[in-house]
Amino acid sequence: MKNKNTGILLFILFLATVNGVAQTKHRYLFPTDIKTGAQRFELYLGLIKGKNVGILANHTSTLGKVHVVDTLFHQGIKIVRIFSPEHGFRGKMEAGEKFENMKDPGTGIPVISMYGKNLKPDAKDLEGINVMLIDLQDVGVRFYTYISSMQYMMEACAKANIQVLILDRPNPNGFFIDGPILDKKEVSFVGLNPLPLVHGMTMGELATMINEESWLSKGLKCNLKVIPVFNYGHVDYYHLPIPPSPNLPNMAAVYLYPTLGLFEGTIVSVGRGTGTPFQLIGYPGLKDAPDSFMPVSMPGYSLTPPYKDQECKGFKLTEFGESFIRDGAKLYLFWLLELYKSAPDKKHFFTSYFDQLAGTPLLRKMIIQGKTEEEIRESWKPGITAFKKLRKKYLLYPDFE
Repeated sequence: MKNKNTGILLFILFLATVNGVAQTKHRYLFPTDIKTGAQRFELYLGLIKGKNVGILANHTSTLGKVHVVDTLFHQGIKIVRIFSPEHGFRGKMEAGEKFENMKDPGTGIPVISMYGKNLKPDAKDLEGINVMLIDLQDVGVRFYTYISSMQYMMEACAKANIQVLILDRPNPNGFFIDGPILDKKEVSFVGLNPLPLVHGMTMGELATMINEESWLSKGLKCNLKVIPVFNYGHVDYYHLPIPPSPNLPNMAAVYLYPTLGLFEGTIVSVGRGTGTPFQLIGYPGLKDAPDSFMPVSMPGYSLTPPYKDQECKGFKLTEFGESFIRDGAKLYLFWLLELYKSAPDKKHFFTSYFDQLAGTPLLRKMIIQGKTEEEIRESWKPGITAFKKLRKKYLLYPDFE
C-alpha cells in the first residue's frame, strides 16, 4: 500500500524543525574571525625547526589561500614526507578511490598514501622523521575517515617514538551531539572508537581523548601536543573556506552529511554524480516525490554513482540544509523512517554497510520493527549521557552546554 505521508515529507519536517528551534545563541564565524592551529606559528615553529618533519595533510590544510606545506617549505622547515588520507593530498579523489604514493609537484616532497594498499604508515615510511604534524579539516561525524587516519598515524608514531603535533581546526558540526554509540562489534575504518555518530569535538580534542583513554592499539600512548584554534567555541557556527572533500561542496552538504550519510547503507541515492551531492535523496520509482535527478559519471567526484544514468525521484534538501539544520541541531531520522516505510522492497532496503555507518545493528532493527523516532532516540540517551561526561574532560574550547 502506498504511503500517503511520503508526498508531504518536507512540509511536516519543516514544521517539526520550526517548532524545535534551539534557543542557544551562536556566533557565525568565518576564517578571518579565527586563527587555526596551523596559523599560530608562535606556538609550534620552535618545536619543528631543525627537525625532520612529516605531515598528514590534504587540500584543506591551508593558511588563507596558501597550503601549509608550501608555507612551511618556504620558511625552511625540512618536510621530508607528506602523508595523505582519503581523497588525496590535493583533494581530487572521489570517496573510496584508492591512490598510490607519488611526489608533490609543487615541492618535490614524497607523498605517502594512507588510502591505497595500506591505511597505516609502516616503519619505513616514518624513517628519519622526528616530529609529525597533523592538519586536516574534519566535519565532526564518526564515519568521516579523517579521524581514523589520524588515529592510525598516532599509533604508528607512538611505536616509532615520534612526537605528534595536531594543528587543530574548528568542527563545523561541533555545536551538537547525537546518534548511537559505536558497538565494538562494528569497529571498522568508518568507526574505530565508542563515539556517538555526531561527537561535537575537534580533531585535537578527539586525539587527546583517544590517547588518554588508551584507545590506541595495544595500549600505546603517543607524545601528543595540540595547537588549539584561537577564538573558537563549540557554540559557534563555522563556515568552511574549502570543501572538506569532493562530495561535500558547500555548507548545506556539510550540515546534512551526518543525517544523509546513513543512506549510503541503503538503496537510496544521496546525489553522488550530481551537482548537489548530499543534498538529495531518492531512487528510481520512488512514489509521491516532488523532485527528480539523474546521477552521471563525474571524474574526481563519482565515476560510478548509484543509479548512474537513471532518473531518480526524490527530495532536494539544499534549502533545508542551508536554513534549518543548525538551529535544529540533531540527526533527522524522519527521512530514513519514511523512506523505509514507503520502500516497495523492504527486505533489500538496507545493505550490509548500514550497521557499520550507524555503528550498531540496533538502529536498523528498530526501524524494521516500526519504532518511532522518539523510541529510537530514547535508546541513545544512556550512551550519549555517558559520552558527554567523558567528553568534558578533553574539551579545549567553550561548550554549547
